[in-house]
Amino acid sequence: MLKPIARTKLRASGAQFAIVASRYNARYVDAMLRAAKAELKRGAARRIEIIRVPGAYEIPIVAARLARLSCPVAFSSASNTGRAGPFAAVICLGVIFRGQTTHAAHIGEAVSRALMEIQVRYEVPVIHEVLLLENEQQARVRCLGREHNRGAEAAQTALAMARVMKTTTLE
Repeated sequence: MLKPIARTKLRASGAQFAIVASRYNARYVDAMLRAAKAELKRGAARRIEIIRVPGAYEIPIVAARLARLSCPVAFSSASNTGRAGPFAAVICLGVIFRGQTTHAAHIGEAVSRALMEIQVRYEVPVIHEVLLLENEQQARVRCLGREHNRGAEAAQTALAMARVMKTTTLE
């Protein structure tokens, strides 16, 4: 049984966030995207950049570019002119439905591994809400409602991690 999302008053005043969202299974991803944007706005985000990609498999390459442009070392040693970042966190949203083959599992595993590697490599939080679901009922609960919306949960995690990363610098 899913627990309702605990609503906290996380704030990241002035922080910038990027959201990479799949166009595939748009009904569900769009609902997560709306919830994530609303939660980031409640958290006083200064800017929210939305990048749409065809499907879940395309999310990591865009997340990697955004993280690289936001990397603390790269950002401190380069000019910010014309740059989209730095982003305090990159939120990744997608919905994959399991089918009769193992294709969905392979996509989900590849995306999960890539997103973890990206955040560790660039030291930028990459929030993983690319959901691998069994059916539409699970999607409705996790994407369309307010009580368990994974988009809102992803934004809360991004706000929390923005604060953590800001307070763990050695400068």
